[in-house]
Amino acid sequence: MKRQSKVLKMVWAAMFLALAYVLPFLTGQIPEIGSMLCPMHIPVLLCGFICGWPWGLLVGFAAPLLRSMMLGMPPFFPKAICMAFELATYGMMAGILYKILPKKKTSIYVALIGAMMMGRVVWGTAMFICMGLSGGEFGLKAFLAGAVTNAIPGIIIQIVLIPILIMALEKTKERE
Repeated sequence: MKRQSKVLKMVWAAMFLALAYVLPFLTGQIPEIGSMLCPMHIPVLLCGFICGWPWGLLVGFAAPLLRSMMLGMPPFFPKAICMAFELATYGMMAGILYKILPKKKTSIYVALIGAMMMGRVVWGTAMFICMGLSGGEFGLKAFLAGAVTNAIPGIIIQIVLIPILIMALEKTKERE
């Protein structure tokens, strides 16, 4: 039974990686719209919740790098590299927080928002380091614009959609 569970998690993780690869096509490959809607974030966060932190971390790290190498979007440096660390943190933290928090509906929101906050801090740190290495600057104003202001539509979508999907999946598990 345990082996079956591992295989099932692997299949789910592969599906989430495929979704992270495909969903940005809905934004028409327009970077400004992609930055606002954050389409790769949703499958990565769901992967952390459903498959656990190791798979969430792996899918989160791989998704932007895979898209960058195959499609050139997002640009590899610094965007895809920084996104890899950000999304890996989302998947990892969603999985860890969801596992350790009490099994209540509010815990889904706490885990989600905690993961989103940690991911944004990691993204900001990665951008600061990458920009410093390339001779550029990345200050608080750029961080707030990239992590919060420009991403508000995506943040709202995530806060509304992900808990609904997780609660629906929990109900189907209870029926089994």
